[in-house]
Amino acid sequence: MAPTREPVAVIGTGYVGLVTAAGFAELGNEVWCVDIDEDKIARLKRGEVPIYEPGLAESIVASGERVHFTTDLAPALEHARLLFVAVGTPPTYSGDADLSAVHAVVGAMPASDRHALVMKSTVPVGTGAAIRRAFAVQGKDGFSYVSCPEFLKEGSALDDFRHPDRVVVGDMGDWAGDAVVELYAPLGAPLVRTDIASAEMIKLAANAFLATKISFINEIANVCELTGADVLEVAAGIGLDQRIGRHFLRPGIGFGGSCFPKDVSALKQLAGNSGYHFQLLTAVIEVNELQKRRVIAKLQKHLGTLVGKTVTLLGLAFKANTDDMREASSLVLAARLQADGARVRAYDPIAEPVARRLMTGVEFADSALDAIAGADAVVVVTEWPEFASLDWSEVASRMAGRTVIDGRNFVDSGAVRAAGFAYEGIGRP
Repeated sequence: MAPTREPVAVIGTGYVGLVTAAGFAELGNEVWCVDIDEDKIARLKRGEVPIYEPGLAESIVASGERVHFTTDLAPALEHARLLFVAVGTPPTYSGDADLSAVHAVVGAMPASDRHALVMKSTVPVGTGAAIRRAFAVQGKDGFSYVSCPEFLKEGSALDDFRHPDRVVVGDMGDWAGDAVVELYAPLGAPLVRTDIASAEMIKLAANAFLATKISFINEIANVCELTGADVLEVAAGIGLDQRIGRHFLRPGIGFGGSCFPKDVSALKQLAGNSGYHFQLLTAVIEVNELQKRRVIAKLQKHLGTLVGKTVTLLGLAFKANTDDMREASSLVLAARLQADGARVRAYDPIAEPVARRLMTGVEFADSALDAIAGADAVVVVTEWPEFASLDWSEVASRMAGRTVIDGRNFVDSGAVRAAGFAYEGIGRP
């Protein structure tokens, strides 16, 4: 008979919280999901998952009664020792992480010597120490604390939970760290067990490094455009070097989403608050912002003035297989196009409901072909699979213009050119 898995609680039912809950439920844990959003909890109880993540809704349904949803913390405290914190830590205007939701969770905890907060939310280095001090001031010295950062990629988050590259556990060497290690043991992933501050830094450093790779290859792409080299060939050639690796060497119109922009800014701000000027990350952020705006220059090269022109954005989410619009390149592009007098049409197979709440003055279409009808130019913003299979001859028959800017080097450039279009990718000759 298989050993019984201990119940766990997850506080916060966003991307990280729901994927974490679904993953532990798949492993056989009973999971208590807690959120202050009554509407979201009501929807989850009805079986409606409020975010798009491939396989997530199916996983939660398959777990059946092992997953509970509530706005009340008491059942979670009653049934679970380990309380995984997965609340939002968005950036403030200063670039620091907003830890108000984290502090609210800390304040809601009772005095206890049998519970532990396990931090999944991305927080600045030193947060764990600050929380332990807060517990001491509040008379909750017995409450344990573990840093267990997440490394989930939106669009493949469940698979990342099931097959992690590593599990990082930062703790004080007490029962709580042992319990978290035991929870993840069935996944067979390499374990990094360390102190709390180092665990917090691992998450920030990992995302900052990946963002740096993206900005680096985008800079190389921009030089390739000036010299006639093909950045895809360059990326393939340097990626075979084991010291470099091929991952995150895909040039495009910049990174977005809920992690990279926030975490790069947070680490830069953390360094500044500590008296160190992190020059490299300053450049990474600047390159990323400028990369989005280079698309405008490409359009102007082909169309001249954008006043009165119709530009179609294919894809709105920051990446495929998600409806996440946080820091999406489409937001910058749409705003800049409108400021330059263009009419903006857009299509996204999943993210449109979210995009409608964030974008004004944009015409949303029900399909890619509807979106390009009468357009002067098309910009491929998100690498949704359906865009790779577009019939470019049919696209040509519907468009008014003949300009395609491929912001992800995603569509078949040969097929686009064969249909009579002027095609521009990123870093392609």
